[in-house]
Amino acid sequence: MTSDKTAYFEDLGDRLVIYNANVANRNAITLELYDVISNALDLATEADRIRSVIFTGAGSFFCAGGDLNRIKTRRFEPLEDRKAHIEILHDIIRRFRSCPKPVIAAVEGGAAGAGVSLAYACDFIVASKEARFTVSYVRVGLTPDGGITHRLMKMLPRPLVNELCLFADPIAAERLYQLGALNQLSEPGEAMSGASAIADRLANSPTSALSRIKDLLNAAEHSTFEEQMHLERDHMAIAVTEDAAVEGITAFFEKRKPDFVKPGDS
Repeated sequence: MTSDKTAYFEDLGDRLVIYNANVANRNAITLELYDVISNALDLATEADRIRSVIFTGAGSFFCAGGDLNRIKTRRFEPLEDRKAHIEILHDIIRRFRSCPKPVIAAVEGGAAGAGVSLAYACDFIVASKEARFTVSYVRVGLTPDGGITHRLMKMLPRPLVNELCLFADPIAAERLYQLGALNQLSEPGEAMSGASAIADRLANSPTSALSRIKDLLNAAEHSTFEEQMHLERDHMAIAVTEDAAVEGITAFFEKRKPDFVKPGDS
């Protein structure tokens, strides 16, 4: 069913699973992957029943980054065309970040180059204990893209980021986990199970609240304290009127578990 595809997604009802399936090339990024991600995120945005999105690599490696066979031909293109190619990746990164549903990366084997950028565009990362992350651009005379320098500088000490970007030294998932830069470690071959467990926890969550909280967390990275308080005020003032809050507060007083999944969700 999927042998001729380099990417596809599955609709599992309360979640979508996006597969990067360019296995013959260690799941290097393809244009088909961009299209599949875009289509999946469109559905996740529109369908209330979908509580989360999982992004993973088929086989034993998450993503090797950009396809150097394509990249090497771009030196002959006009500057604006070269920028446009990079913006395709950047648009996908932005879409992961702005998706109203949490996005979970399940990383087996490792991630390199823009594969690291894609992983860190997600809200949760579950990685195999044996996985390694490599910001590999300098090895081939290139510079990072996909917002990864921003993400790493937000999470890790500058001396370590220098090593990762200037030396392209691989960093083990276990060390990233110790530094608070991964959500979970799994046994090899079990990253998808860990991601599914997170999706299970989100399955009965209120989609409106998830979306608002994700928006607040994204804004907090660049807002001043006053700006953030104003945004929190605005979101809270709307949230209290929504069905999720009515159900959640009612359930609290009735001493029962809230049911945020409506029969008509689609």
